[in-house]
Amino acid sequence: MAPTVRFLGAAQNVTGSCYLVETNGSRVLVDCGMYQERELRSRNWDPFPVPPGTIDAIVLTHSHIDHSGLIPKLVRDGFKGRIFCTPATAEIAKIMLLDSAEVQEEDAAYKKRRHQREGRTGPYPEIPLYTRRDALDSYKLFEPSHYGLWTSVAPGIEAVLYDAGHVLGCAFVRLEVGTKGSRRSIVFSGDVGRFDKPVLADPSAPGPADYIVVESTYGDRLHNEARDLNAALVEVINSTVEKGGNLLIPSFALERTQDLIFRMKRLLAEKRIPEMMVFLDSPMAARITEVFEDHPEYLDEDVRELFSDGGSPFDFPGLVTVRNPETSKSINKIRGSVVIIAGAGMCTGGRIKHHLTTNISRPESTIMFVGYQAEGTLGRQILDGNPEVRVLGNMYPVRARIIALQGFSAHADRDELLRGGWPGFPRCRSGCSSLTESAPPERRSPKPCVSGSDGRWRSRRTVRARRWTEPSG
Repeated sequence: MAPTVRFLGAAQNVTGSCYLVETNGSRVLVDCGMYQERELRSRNWDPFPVPPGTIDAIVLTHSHIDHSGLIPKLVRDGFKGRIFCTPATAEIAKIMLLDSAEVQEEDAAYKKRRHQREGRTGPYPEIPLYTRRDALDSYKLFEPSHYGLWTSVAPGIEAVLYDAGHVLGCAFVRLEVGTKGSRRSIVFSGDVGRFDKPVLADPSAPGPADYIVVESTYGDRLHNEARDLNAALVEVINSTVEKGGNLLIPSFALERTQDLIFRMKRLLAEKRIPEMMVFLDSPMAARITEVFEDHPEYLDEDVRELFSDGGSPFDFPGLVTVRNPETSKSINKIRGSVVIIAGAGMCTGGRIKHHLTTNISRPESTIMFVGYQAEGTLGRQILDGNPEVRVLGNMYPVRARIIALQGFSAHADRDELLRGGWPGFPRCRSGCSSLTESAPPERRSPKPCVSGSDGRWRSRRTVRARRWTEPSG
């Protein structure tokens, strides 16, 4: 049979990346991501479109939950195949999936108590989407594969990974599908990274392909980086210290936190910021940072040199990794200015909420956002200028300085995606491409499109479980 690709997620929306490739009875998933948009989360509970036990393998582009988050559910429902990815992705995915399972269990228990108190039932069962046991059961299925090495993932389907430069261990996935004489190559971009950024190595080249599936999260805009990012960070830190306040940075555990720590290490060495206590108050970010330290081969050459000097790019005098809740609570008793880096990045949970309660109403403190804040999140409410916000059940007036520092994005923008000459972007031999991960309305990307042999781009509505079959002839 001709190879087919079914788009099971990230079509006309940003999250839930999942693509099913089928040929001659073989079935391989590229990614198995969770829906994270509020209006789409119910899809996470839907039965998988094909029996999980009939899927031969998963090839994982990277560890972000919108690309990996439904793996434990798939395993619980019968998937027994192998999960191919880079060693770093395997290590980080295990950390993030277990954390996700803990969140699922805690949310289910909280909803059950709340519904009992209110004497009602919700639209969905008060059980976790998956459990810690499900996450742990998925661990044994991971099979690490290094960049550039071909692997047979299922009969008639081979895969090779190339560095995509987005987060540690991320990959372009190149599949060769079919048998001799009728083989086709398909490149899945996962999330495309950027060039000339600190910490990570630049994207590499997956080479020409017959078909390309590429993300378009920032496909309709350019990153505005006219202002030097380090200079902006210096200004925020120094002005907050001068006022005697604290700097709160809600940050994502993977990549964004490590980027911040590395920049602050350099600024401190250059004496552009004062010596002060910097608290990394995120257990998951701390564990992921250890993975960064264990895998210098994925890092930029300048960063690797710091290891050769016997130090770490992710440590400096004054940096304190907070391991337990008691230490976290004690931070707010410290007099003088400190920097607190904590999750969650959109203030939807985690220890950042406790720090907000003691700092959001202090005019001398600063809350600095370094990532996208989705509609409806607490971070978005603060960033939109709401005069007061609800944190942990209580209303707090917003008096702290609020700033969004642009330029930390790890996604390629419009021009970076369309630069046919840059080595990380593959050329399409057949002229057929599909765009995925289109942005929500507030930052809309182009609709998924397909180019025909005449080179003209045509709009095509791509919906969940849409099937694409290679045309005959």
